[in-house]
Amino acid sequence: MNDSLILEVADFEHDVLTGIYSEETGKPQPLRFTISARMKPLAHYGPDTSLDHSKNYMDLKFAASEALPEGVHFKLIEAVADHVCETLFLQDNRVEAVTVKIVKLAIAEAGEKIGITLHRERRG
Repeated sequence: MNDSLILEVADFEHDVLTGIYSEETGKPQPLRFTISARMKPLAHYGPDTSLDHSKNYMDLKFAASEALPEGVHFKLIEAVADHVCETLFLQDNRVEAVTVKIVKLAIAEAGEKIGITLHRERRG
């Protein structure tokens, strides 16, 4: 098995125009994102390994917030997740795979977690 490095942001919340909720209300709905980006790690990380040998965790948050086009209604949350994946692939060619889990907070009735998980591998 090859070594891998997974960077993750968990339980990040952001409002996005998506789904029936946004169609019916005209308002964005709150989504909870967990994003994992798999990268090939260095053979060793020492105390003096520079920051540019990894990815900034804030890039993962950016992909699920500011990188989403303002005012665009994503009919499916799968499209939101796909946009997050594509953003991370475009930002950094070291990203090998991305997994995006999205929970739709507005439609939970008893604390259940309703949503999707999309996993994408870098193509070609």
